[in-house]
Amino acid sequence: MTELTFDEQGLIPVIVQDAETNEVLTLAYMNQESYELTLKDQLMTFYSRSRKELWRKGETSGNYQHLVSLKLDCDQDALVAKVKKDGPACHTGAESCFNELLYGEADHKATIDALYKLVKGRKEAPQEGSYTSYLFEKGVEKILKKVGEESTEVVIGAMKEDHKETVFEISDLVYHVLVLMVEMGIDLTEVRQELANRHVVDKKVKQERMQ
Repeated sequence: MTELTFDEQGLIPVIVQDAETNEVLTLAYMNQESYELTLKDQLMTFYSRSRKELWRKGETSGNYQHLVSLKLDCDQDALVAKVKKDGPACHTGAESCFNELLYGEADHKATIDALYKLVKGRKEAPQEGSYTSYLFEKGVEKILKKVGEESTEVVIGAMKEDHKETVFEISDLVYHVLVLMVEMGIDLTEVRQELANRHVVDKKVKQERMQ
């Protein structure tokens, strides 16, 4: 078993990332005991340098971080943990502890996760003039109608072999599917898990055919 290289205080830094988005959530420290507890319970457990004690993320807030994977760097003195989180990573309520931009431009990359979160927010807190809020107000029949319309638009664009139009219509379809998911209480993690399950089955079938 690979041994970790702890510093003179018996600690090793741990970079924590969201397993779904790869966003860096926080930087914390582990000692041998917190490291072993993390592996045992699959819940991120750290050592507080200020309080001189162990602490489990989410123990007081409920925002637990469930361990997905743990990697060691080439010098064996730093860790990267990927987690599934039950809530915000930062004690301020922010999703990540890294929010203050010191150099460069802010990252405004549009992701499925960010769009899903925005759509969900429009359902939980409707805004006047918001198209998304309007769809939720009209209900599932209206949402299903839009999903059907956008699916047809994708087919039309693809049949015309119009790359730009097809990309545009696929984007509309993805958006409306996310609205449907939120309306039905379907989380992105459920879809990811279903796709992962299919990948495993497909891989197994392929291996059986090769035998």
